[in-house]
Order: sequence, then structure tokens, then C-alpha cells
Amino acid sequence: MKRDIDLKEISDGRLYGLNDMVKADCKDCEGCYSCCQGMGKSVVLDPFDCYRLTRHLSCSMEMLLLDKLELNVVDGIILPNLNMSGEEERCGFLDEKGRCSIHSSRPGICRLFPLGRIYEEDGFRYFLQIHECRMEKRSKVKVRKWIDTPDLKRYETFIYQWHCLLKELEEKIAESKDLELANKISVLLLKTFYLTSYESEEDFFRQFDERRSFAFFEKA
Repeated sequence: MKRDIDLKEISDGRLYGLNDMVKADCKDCEGCYSCCQGMGKSVVLDPFDCYRLTRHLSCSMEMLLLDKLELNVVDGIILPNLNMSGEEERCGFLDEKGRCSIHSSRPGICRLFPLGRIYEEDGFRYFLQIHECRMEKRSKVKVRKWIDTPDLKRYETFIYQWHCLLKELEEKIAESKDLELANKISVLLLKTFYLTSYESEEDFFRQFDERRSFAFFEKA
């Protein structure tokens, strides 16, 4: 999800790399789950998020869309996001004690918080959102450790490739101003990268590359 922001207003003014120390560690949140409720439709999931969830829960994407996830339009394209429900608008994966029941397979945005990403010409860097987390006494942690994702360099490559693909599709939709084309792109994107299951015994990033390189635009 793109945001039109002034980094001076929402960050500490620094940009971070994987090996930098950042004041993001919330000490296991100590019972707080403020960032897991009232988030609206903002926790958008990428294909790797859904791959991890379906593997962890041994279910299909269609099953998750019955109640845990929902589909919404993001910058002109239909994408899945965590479903916030009930009076508190809580994430459906919170248990009765307010703890994350899918912590080991939680989405990338959840792993990142309270960090954000700012995209550049050939990649991205991280920034600290200073107003988002309610925990006042956070300690420093290495960005790499905080994100807690195996094969991190390949993951970052995937994130940037996914960002570029979405940006290109968004521009194509905006230029055409064709609602039918926008719907066709969304359906094809969902089917290709979300609804068609990935082989659990094979490398996800290789499978993603194969799907990304199969003349996607010619089919849209």
C-alpha cells in the first residue's frame, strides 16, 4: 500500500539497512496488542505471506478468505488483507489472551512494525515510524534480527520485485482508465500469485520467479 508521506513528520529522520541498530524492540509486547486491532484494511498480504500462512495452517487460500482474510482494492488492484472483526476490530489470528496464534508465520507487515519501507530506484531501505507503536521504552535491535525472516536477502529481492510488478500494473490501469481491464488484471493477479497453490517442498522464490516471468502483461 503506497502512502504519500513526509518522513520528517513520521520517522526519526534516519534510513536503516539490515545490519543497522534501530529502537524497535518492544520486549515481546508484554501483553499489548494495540497494533493487532483497529488497523482497518491496512495489513495487506503479499504472495509469500499467504504461502507461509497456508503452510503453517495446512489450509488453502480459499479457506483463509472465508473469515481470516478479505479482499479489497489497493491502489486500483484487488489484494488480500487481514480481516479485523468484532467491536474491537481485532485480527482474527489473536487468541483469547491477545497473543498472536500465527507468530512464526505472521505477515511481513507485522514482522516489520513499527518499521516501514521506503522504495528507491534499485531497492528499498527501512525507517522507524515514531508515532505508531504505543510502547514507550523500546530497546535497540538489529533490523535483520527484528524482521526475523530466513533467507533475508532473497526475501528483500522478492519484496522489491513484487513492489515493481504492482507499480507497473497500477500505472497500466491508470493510463487505460478501463474498469474492465482493471478487473481482468486483478483476477489474473489473484489466480496466478495467490489462489494457485505453491509446491510446499519446492523453493517459494523460484516458483514466484517462474510465475512472474510467464508474460503476465500479455495475458492481461
